[in-house]
Amino acid sequence: MRPSDIEDDEHENSAGKHAAAQRSTLVSVVVNLVLTTLQVAAGIFSGSQGLIADGIHSLSDLIADGVVLFANHHSQKGADEDHHYGHHRYENAASLVLGGLLLAVGIGMLWAAVQKIQAPESIPRVHLIALWVALGALLSKELLFRYMLRIAERVRSSMLIANAWHARSDAASSLVVAIGIGGNLLGFPLLDPLAALVVGVMVSKMGCEFAWDALHDLMDRAISEEEVAAIRQTLLDTPGVLGLHELRTRKMGDLAVIDVHLEIDANMTVAQGHDIAVEARRRVMTAHRVLNVMTHVDPVDLAVRAA
Repeated sequence: MRPSDIEDDEHENSAGKHAAAQRSTLVSVVVNLVLTTLQVAAGIFSGSQGLIADGIHSLSDLIADGVVLFANHHSQKGADEDHHYGHHRYENAASLVLGGLLLAVGIGMLWAAVQKIQAPESIPRVHLIALWVALGALLSKELLFRYMLRIAERVRSSMLIANAWHARSDAASSLVVAIGIGGNLLGFPLLDPLAALVVGVMVSKMGCEFAWDALHDLMDRAISEEEVAAIRQTLLDTPGVLGLHELRTRKMGDLAVIDVHLEIDANMTVAQGHDIAVEARRRVMTAHRVLNVMTHVDPVDLAVRAA
């Protein structure tokens, strides 16, 4: 396989990933737009703070979807004079923004809920419509999560996986809100702001996790040990590679950049050693999600090694 063939395959995979990301995110935009309108309107009408908090959470999803669409568009740009490896880290940056957004929304929810809990006499009895809207939102968000996660895992995008689990956090928050509203209807009004408090904790926790994970990726975190072991084995299986050392990896979006020293028979010509290194690179680029492999050939004297 020629280098141009590898590049064509990468372009095809990238195009498919871009299309899948845009499609799933647009579906999320429509769902969250409808839910935001219904939840906030029903929350104000019924007097449910929990439902209003869940509606604000849905609104944050709309903003998150906008961030994902922006990052998905810009990460498709190829290499240029300022970005020799392309723009794949737009995805890592988007995950960081998503995490920060979730954290900010969660803290806002906590603050509003605490204010209500401190003044329980101000908590109104909610209308039954709030419960129906909360249950409808729960079902919609769970279905949206399953749809988005299936696409994210198929194209193996950490940004889309983060956005899918964002949707799952919404489903969990809607469940808590529904329970709180039910408790309020049964004569326990404090359960509604308590539900909003729990939602705030859940959202804040998930925001911290996403932001922390994305921050490490932006700081050249290595890929998983399992992936490194698989890449090592692919290199060692290449005919002519006697061994390797200084195998280093760093994440670039959902891809990896690899640096490795290959041990080649010292009696081979420079051209032969080069061909082995090219073949090793080709095998890794074909079998793994790798953006680039930088190889360095180290000559090994077989007679000395045998002694």
